[in-house]
Formats: sequence, C-alpha cells, structure tokens
Amino acid sequence: MGHYKNFRTVVYIPAEVADRLTEAKFASDWAWIEKYVGLDKVYLETHRGGVDVGAQKLRMIKDFLESKGVEVSGGITTTIDDFEGAEPGKQRLFGTFCYTDPAMRKRLREIAEYTAGFFDEIILDDFYFTNCTCERCIREKGERDWVTFRRELMREVSEDLVVKPAKAVNPKVKMVIKYPNWRESYHFAGYVPEVQRDIFDATYTGTETRSPQYTDQHLPEYLSYSLVRYMENAWPGRNGGGWFDTYACWSVDRYLEQAYLTAFAQAKELMHFQWSDLIENPLLAPMGLQLTKIDELMEGIGRPCGVPVYVPFASSGENHLEMRFGMLGLPIEPTPFFPSEVKSMLLTESALADGNIIDKLEAYVREGGSAVITSGFFRGAEEKLRAAGLTEARLTGRSIPVTRYQVTSDYAGFAEHRKPLYFPEIIHGTNDSWSLLNGGDGDTHSALVLRRAYGKGRMYIAAIPDGDSGLYEMPKAAVDVIKRALAGGDYFSGRNFSAFTYDSGRILLYRYVKSDLRPDRVSLYTERKGAVLVNDLTGERYPSREVRRWEDFRVGGGTTADVMLQPGMFTKVHWE
Repeated sequence: MGHYKNFRTVVYIPAEVADRLTEAKFASDWAWIEKYVGLDKVYLETHRGGVDVGAQKLRMIKDFLESKGVEVSGGITTTIDDFEGAEPGKQRLFGTFCYTDPAMRKRLREIAEYTAGFFDEIILDDFYFTNCTCERCIREKGERDWVTFRRELMREVSEDLVVKPAKAVNPKVKMVIKYPNWRESYHFAGYVPEVQRDIFDATYTGTETRSPQYTDQHLPEYLSYSLVRYMENAWPGRNGGGWFDTYACWSVDRYLEQAYLTAFAQAKELMHFQWSDLIENPLLAPMGLQLTKIDELMEGIGRPCGVPVYVPFASSGENHLEMRFGMLGLPIEPTPFFPSEVKSMLLTESALADGNIIDKLEAYVREGGSAVITSGFFRGAEEKLRAAGLTEARLTGRSIPVTRYQVTSDYAGFAEHRKPLYFPEIIHGTNDSWSLLNGGDGDTHSALVLRRAYGKGRMYIAAIPDGDSGLYEMPKAAVDVIKRALAGGDYFSGRNFSAFTYDSGRILLYRYVKSDLRPDRVSLYTERKGAVLVNDLTGERYPSREVRRWEDFRVGGGTTADVMLQPGMFTKVHWE
C-alpha cells in the first residue's frame, strides 16, 4: 500500500551517490525521506559518467529497501567519461555517448545487459540523446541533415543496443525512456517519441521548471502540467510519471509548484531527483505536508481536459506559447495528433511542422470547427491560408506599439496600458473579416484578434506580442477575447493563475507565487444560466450573477462568479 491514493512518491539514486553509500548512512537517509515525504519506490542507477556501481553495493541497497516495502527499479544515465579503446578527442556536451564509436556502442550494450540482470524495470535518464559531431559521425551522416541522421541513429541504438540486449538477459524487464523538459528540441538531439513508443515499454516526463526567469531554459511553470498531458496523449496509458528536482528553486514555492502541477496532470509517480539532494533539505518538509493536501484534492476528480493544442512530433516554433496561455487561466490539452473531432483548437507556429496542416485546418473549419491561429502560425502559412480561402488578411511585416485596447463588441470596452507592447500589424478587408480586439497608440490601431467565418465554422487570428511574456501584461479583458474564442462561454478571467479542468466538472484553481504576492480576484464564466459556483473544500456557495454580452454576431449570456485566490493556495470548485 502506497503512502498516497492518487500517486506514488519516488526517489532516484544516481550511480555516484549509490557508490559511496554505506549501510549506516543509507539507513539514516531512508529514515529522513520516509519521515518527510514517504517512499514508495526507488530507481537505483547502475551507471553514470565514469561510475559503475558494483553488484555487492546494488544488492545491499536493493535488499534494504525491499525489506522496508519499497519497490526498486534500475536506472541508467547514458553519459560516459573517456576510456581506453574509445576514439579520443570527441567534443561531447555533457559527456553523452558517441553512438557511432564502436567501443562506446559495445559499452552501452554491456551496461544495458548488466542492469537487466538486477532489475525488472529500467529507466533511462534524460541524457539519452546525441550531440556528437566527431569525424566518424560526420562521415556516417553523409548527405543527410543532422536531424534526420540523429533520429535514424537513435532508433537503431534504442532497438539494438539497449532494449533487445536487456530483454535477452531478462525477458520480463520493462524498459522506460524518460523525456526531458525541452520538448521543442527533441528532434535536434535524436529523441524520437513517435518511433520509440514502439520500442520502449513506457515513458517518463521531465517536469522541472525551477525558477523560469533565472534559468537558461526559461520554462513557464505550466510545463510541469502540460508536458505530462502531452506525453500522456502521445503514449496513452504508458506515461509513468513526472520528474522534478531542487535546483534553482527560488523560493520554496518554485519547488513545490513542480510537484503540484505534475500531480494535477495525473502523473502516476512523482519522482524526486535526487537522493542525496533531499537529505536535510528544508524543501522536503513542506513537500510532505503539501502532498497530503494534493492527494485529497485529486480524489475522484476525473480525467484532465482542456483546449486542444496541436503540437506535432518533431516541431518547434513559438516555443512554450501555449504554456503561457495556461498561466493566464486557459486550460490546455496539448497533443501530437491533429484533434479533428474537437469543438475548438489552438494552433501555434509549431503546428506548421505538419506538411498537411492547411488541408486539415480547412476541412476542420469548413465542417464547423473553431480554430485560433497565432500570428506565428499565420506568418509561416500566410500565402497558403489565402490560397485555401481561409483568410484575406495580411501581415505588413511591421510591429506596432499598443498602449490602448478595445474590445469591439463592447462600447465601453477600452483599456489602457502605459507601457507599450509591440504586436505584428495585421491588415484585412473590412467586413470580409471582423476585428474582435483592436490595439493601438495615438490615433491609429490594428486588429489583434481577427475573426472570419468559413463554411460551418470560423477561424481566428490572434496577434501575439513581440516577446510572448507580454501576454501577462495585457489587460484581462483583452486576453479574455482569445479565451472566449477558444473556450466558448465557459472560461476564466484573470492572470498569474491556472485553471485545471476535469471531465467530472471539477475545476482546480491555483495562483502562482510571483513577485506580485497579492491575492487576486478571478472571474469564472459559464453559459449555464442560473448556475451556482460551489467550493468543494468548504461548501461555500459564491455569489453569482447573470451576464449578457454581444459578441461574435450574437447575444451571449450566462453566469459569472468571483473567487479570491491567495498566492500558493489551491481552490477546488464546480458549477451546480
């Protein structure tokens, strides 16, 4: 029986940590982790860099943990120091393997076989990629580009050097590949989830975001949720868990939020990396407290759902943009497969990696779908969209300053913002399409959200500010125009918070702990007239009021209620 009902707590032990553990130290460490978060499972690494853990040490750790009721699986990190027999002089970032070097290929096979002799499950840490550009790699690449070469190489390595050798030693071993948090760059380094899902038994997801404004990858906190959902949609039922760490987590909320969102996405395991970093770490005590609350919050909540965002395999462009919408209260459900059956969808520049995207989009909208395309998508497909008859709009190539916003369906829908944001300028044929949101400065303005009917459906073009974090600075009413286009009558108005929606009708609301530490009011809207918003945790029934508005050439209406969100606190609600 695990410590929690809705997920398992897991810790990873790297090879260099395992190699120096004594029995007394290990017992003390286990007591610390068990006390503060509870330990259901451990991944015990056999190899990393220049360290290979001996059989006696592996058995000592494994036997101790299993005597405590802890499940133990294996781990491998595919980095390696220079060794005798390998070709010298390779420039290998992070010490990753050169997968064309015969000695290194042989060594990888041996590591897989050795590890399979101890464990019935093995996970590959997220250094299982290649960046080598040595002379041998250049020769074997030939006329192929680096992306094609590396994708083909890592498919062959996965099959012939990792999975088959491991299963030859232990036919029942379950092979798991962990994908890192840099999804938009997988294909550049040889990760091929669309191919590897037919090779490996399961996957795992990196959900580390740390402190986005200070770390190199500048990953929005929402990644800890959205990347788990993406991999679940890519490998249905086979996404084992989410993996986060303590590094660059300023403040403690940065660390905790990684776990919150990983759990909200319904990852089966919450992986705490790594063993020695947790010992006597003040981050661990609040983690244990909060995991108990999260477990109760997730009880019977249903399956996650949200606005589909089409992010094809091997794609990049406007990276993380959908996650920024997630930080503005728009529930996001990213998928690598075109979601042709849904009511509405969001397409960013990444969707252009699908060479047939315009044909798919035209058919989808013509049959009644509602699609919001970003200005990045529009820029990359402008001529094709016009040729398909989906729009007559054009980008001028200029950026315009915006300090004033106008929601065109609201005569009082003006909002000012002193600091200018710059948007790509869109021009369009008056009354062929219609601007739902204008932005400007001085006595001129441009369309920021443009609507056009087509067949039974409609397509919207949403201008994204230069530097997409500018979305956080736009007035709430301006961002709400995009939300309504995507989510319809049920949406959430506010900023610096996320709304996580589930098929049970339950809604989780969380306000992030940012430099702005004040509570803030979030408005929830539903098309249901006479509905009442109820707090699942306290039973409170929020004051609700009827709303009516003119938008999209029709009179809309429904019910709205306000919820005050405290930074770092959760709220669980539903409409009755």
